[in-house]
Order: sequence, then C-alpha cells, then structure tokens
Amino acid sequence: METLPPPVSTRTSEGQSFVKRFLQWLDILDPILLLSTEEEIKNGQLLLHEDSTPDPARDTKVKKAWRLRLASLHPDTGAVILPIFRPPAFLPVGAPLVVAALLPHQGVKPAFFWQLLFQAYSAGFNLANGNATNQVDQFRTKQGVLLLSAVSCTALLGAAPQLIMKRYCRDMPAMQVFFRKFVPVPLMAFLGAYNVAVTRLIDFENGIEVVDKNGNVVGLSKKAGAKAVKETAVSRSLLLGTTALVPIVLLHFLESTRFILRNPLAFAPIRHISTAVAFGLMIPVSFSLFPQIGKIRRENLEPSIVSSTKEQELYYSRGL
Repeated sequence: METLPPPVSTRTSEGQSFVKRFLQWLDILDPILLLSTEEEIKNGQLLLHEDSTPDPARDTKVKKAWRLRLASLHPDTGAVILPIFRPPAFLPVGAPLVVAALLPHQGVKPAFFWQLLFQAYSAGFNLANGNATNQVDQFRTKQGVLLLSAVSCTALLGAAPQLIMKRYCRDMPAMQVFFRKFVPVPLMAFLGAYNVAVTRLIDFENGIEVVDKNGNVVGLSKKAGAKAVKETAVSRSLLLGTTALVPIVLLHFLESTRFILRNPLAFAPIRHISTAVAFGLMIPVSFSLFPQIGKIRRENLEPSIVSSTKEQELYYSRGL
C-alpha cells in the first residue's frame, strides 16, 4: 500500500467525557469496518486532508473516512494495523477465546492451551495498539522478548488453578468450588493487567513522548509512560474481571431454578453466551474508561521536561 498522509492529529474528537468516548467506541467497534479494503482506507485518509469546503454529501463521506481511520490506523503513526488486531476485531476474535479460556476444563493441557491462545492474542493487541514511541527497529528484539514473557507467564498462571485442583484438591469439594467460583474473577483481572504491563514494559523504562497543546514534542517522560500503562492495565483488568464475574453470578442464581433443574443441558450454553455478552458489552466501557489522549501536569513530570516548557499541561498517547 502507498504511504498515507501523516495522521490527522489524534483522537481528540473523542472528547473528555466518558459518555462521548463510549458512544464513539460503539461506532468504531463495528466489525463491518474490517471488510474495508486498503484502497478504501487510503482514499478515506486522502479525503480527510482535502481543504475544500465540505458540502452535505461530502460531510457524510468525511464522517465515514474519520470512522474508518479510527478503526483501522494507529492513532500515533497513521500506519495500517493488521486486521486481526484492529479494535473492531477485538470482539469477534477475542470472545471465542475468552469463553474457551474460562471453561471449567477437566485437564491442565486444554486449560493451558486456551489460556495461551487468548493471552497471545491479548498481547498482540496490546502491542499493536499501544503508544508508538518505542515501536522502532532498535527495540524489536526487546519487544519480542517481552511479548513472549507476557504470553508464557499469563498462560501458566491462567492454567495454575486447574493444576492445583487436579493434583492437590481432587478429593476436596470445597476447594474445587473455591477455585471454580472465586478464583477466576481476580485471576483474570490480574492477568489482563499483567499482560499489558509486561507487553509495554519498555514504556516504563524509556518513557513516551509528551507534547504541548500544539502537538510539539517536548520530550520523553517515564512518568507519563507509567501513567499510560497503568491506565490501560486498569481498563483491561476491568474488562476481563467483569467478563469472568458475570457468568459466575448469573449461574449462581440460575442453578437452583426450575428451568435449570428441568433442563440441565442449558447450563453450559448459558455460561458461554453470558461470557461472550459480558465481554462484548465491557469492551467499549473499558476502552472509554480513560481518554486516548491523556493529560499530565507539568510539575508531575521529570525536571528536564519541566525546565523545557512553560505549558502547565502536557499530553500523551495512552494507547489501548
């Protein structure tokens, strides 16, 4: 694909309120946008850079082009994201994986396998949509090591409850209930945050770019990098923790109902469907929890940055 024009500032159109960000994410997460061709993406970006006064017909085209940009391109660089890692793909790809990862597996191997697939996809998504400051050739090897570490550690931790139940709690019904009903929620919340933190560890170590209100780069800030990663980790923790919680609570209230007693085979489909629905509903909530373009006070940054600008507030790209 030919080189596109520079990115159109950033996602400032999201506004600063949660409701505005949530409504825009509902629009951006439409899986139909994944069917757009590279030519359509390119033409849309060229349209956004035209200077002519838009007419009503062109207004519609501009809105579509902007929507396609937010759904397909990296907000920092304007580079086209692989379709599987674009925000609209997070639900259709991630939902089957998270449903499988949360199944009450009977063995350690299937539990590890599905956790590995889900955590690998999550790590790839985190990296593809993260802040682009450190996504350069000189850090490719380190990013690969961090990606591998994040996937392997989270997959092992995700399968650990199954291993404990099989080896040490086989004849302990109370512990079986504990690991199946109480452990998944905090565990999935922790794994979501841990995956983000390890995948984007380089943002902690090297810092990320902070810019003034005109978009001029003021410097690299480790404090801004830590804030960006922390916010993203919290949002992912909320997403996965809630996804694990909803089916457990729902099935707890349904398991003694007349319907389930008469139709015990409905138990599993209800668990799968409720998990997928909770995941789908929580994606726009978690993505909207913090602005894509975060603010940080100058006095909260490194002395070198404080002395290089008079701006009271600086901005950074949080990433997803």
